[in-house]
Amino acid sequence: MSTGLSTFDETVQLSNQWLNELMHAVDWEEKQRTYRLLRATLHALRDRLPAHEAVQLGAQLPMLIRGLYYDGWRLKDRPPTERTKEAFLAHIEAAFERDPNADTEALVKEVFNLLTRKISKGEIDDVEHALPAEVRALWPLAH
Repeated sequence: MSTGLSTFDETVQLSNQWLNELMHAVDWEEKQRTYRLLRATLHALRDRLPAHEAVQLGAQLPMLIRGLYYDGWRLKDRPPTERTKEAFLAHIEAAFERDPNADTEALVKEVFNLLTRKISKGEIDDVEHALPAEVRALWPLAH
């Protein structure tokens, strides 16, 4: 189905490619569940970055994914004070209360792998360095 606007059609196609890649990586068959994983992980990441870094990351996302990334964002002067891996993962697990994940850490690593493949290396480096060490450790080692 075409929207009649090439920009919209292209972002729908590109966003579907991202979701399909992630769905394959986590070995799921449900696109809605994969969407929740991507959304929850992007929100947890966004909320732990300084505002300028969150905006720079958002600028490299496909338009449709950028919209879900910014959905519900409340601009704050600083990232939250809780900066542990457990708190980060708990944010993502909350999106799956009725559908628990077996290994949230492994799922988040797959989202980070996807971002590493799709976002410029310089931006990924900036994002990693803005995160606490425990969360940074979830990123792929080589990129």
